[in-house]
Amino acid sequence: MKKRITTIAALIFSGTLLYAGSASAEPVYSSMEEFMASPEYTKFIIDNLWVLLAAALVFIMHLGFASVESGMTAAKNTVNVIYKNVFILCTGILAYGFIGFQIMYPGDFNGWFGFGGFGIGFDSSDPVAYLTPAYGEEMTIWTDFIFQAMFAATAATIVSGCVTGRIKLHVFMIFGFLLVAISYPITGSWLWGGGWLDELGFYDFAGSTLVHGVGGIAGLACIILLGARKGKFAEDGTIKPILGHNIPLATVGAFLLWFGWFGFNGGSVLSADPVAVSFVFVTTAISAAAGALSAMLVTKLFIDKLDATMALNGILAGLVGITAGADVISPFFAAIVGAISGAIVVFAIIGLDKMKLDDPVGAVAVHGVCGIWGTLAVGIFVAEFSVLTQLIGVVAIYGFTFLFAFGVFAALKYTIGVRVSEAFEAQGLDIAEHGVPAYPNFAGVETNGFESPELKPVMDK
Repeated sequence: MKKRITTIAALIFSGTLLYAGSASAEPVYSSMEEFMASPEYTKFIIDNLWVLLAAALVFIMHLGFASVESGMTAAKNTVNVIYKNVFILCTGILAYGFIGFQIMYPGDFNGWFGFGGFGIGFDSSDPVAYLTPAYGEEMTIWTDFIFQAMFAATAATIVSGCVTGRIKLHVFMIFGFLLVAISYPITGSWLWGGGWLDELGFYDFAGSTLVHGVGGIAGLACIILLGARKGKFAEDGTIKPILGHNIPLATVGAFLLWFGWFGFNGGSVLSADPVAVSFVFVTTAISAAAGALSAMLVTKLFIDKLDATMALNGILAGLVGITAGADVISPFFAAIVGAISGAIVVFAIIGLDKMKLDDPVGAVAVHGVCGIWGTLAVGIFVAEFSVLTQLIGVVAIYGFTFLFAFGVFAALKYTIGVRVSEAFEAQGLDIAEHGVPAYPNFAGVETNGFESPELKPVMDK
């Protein structure tokens, strides 16, 4: 039986335990009719509906990712960004449904790797086992799957931002499919599937490491092998900023992500428990707000700029930071987690640039680096958890994901190649890969001409 294992806890500002819930033995019904006539049915409907609504909120996050990535990168790659984000969401749902879900939740397994079979795993001959609390959660297997599928696609779409502007489209498609279908579910099973990290006592409520860290570290592996965009780093060592073309669009995306994150974290309660869900909403909002203000302050103090993109990344950093402990970290400490996340993301973005690692949207810093901090923060601010155990989980998940991503991307690089030609990169992937610019009729927007002989055949098709 697949079951995502969570501890639901709410803490007041002092850190004193206010509420704790744990799953009790559920009654076994002989039929669906018996269950629907029982007193438990109404609560099950409400819990199931909330998780479905939360899944819809996480779905909206994919529009946020597409908008942030589009706005923070060059106009000449906008169609390509949108195409990648559409592909990864659709492929993520299908790949996770056909393969990944039953790797991540294989039932009884050795704690390292298991596979329950292809497909979602519903057995129509025993609906009670999959459509009632006998499933192990206050939701049906269908609700469980769609909620988890939105998370799986999130991990892969993070990589899209890291490699924007110079990756071959079909290479990204292959890599994204393998990440969602195989790598992400394996590490997810170690905790949420009841594997060895769960037994060790590692805790990651909604995925600072298991989702965001996975996406960030996989993106880092790709960046190392792919190389920087042309013109980003000069031979004399200077760093040339390649500015985003539409900061208002990026702002819309950041706020859509913040909005969707209430479903990302709030839905991870896996029920409509009023205390736990409302508590998670509060810690999520506080950390995001603190992250933005901290990024604003640090940017002004250390680089003497009022950079709107850093403020937006500060919001996302605060959200990633609190995700591991949104249900167990008090609101006061959530503000500290967010503030430190906001500072970390500024220094991480600058540090990656100094290392000549080109991440156009700051996704490695936001998701990868702040994912580490947020996971360790659970051990720092909550007495029930160990910093050492949290560190072991981070090292194991990041290590496995990096090796998987680096190995797959290296295989692609040295067989079919991963990078577009210099001519395609200069003209933009909208023309080179898709044959159409994103802004053909807007004055003042660089839409890139068709003067390159290498691109003319593409336009003639």
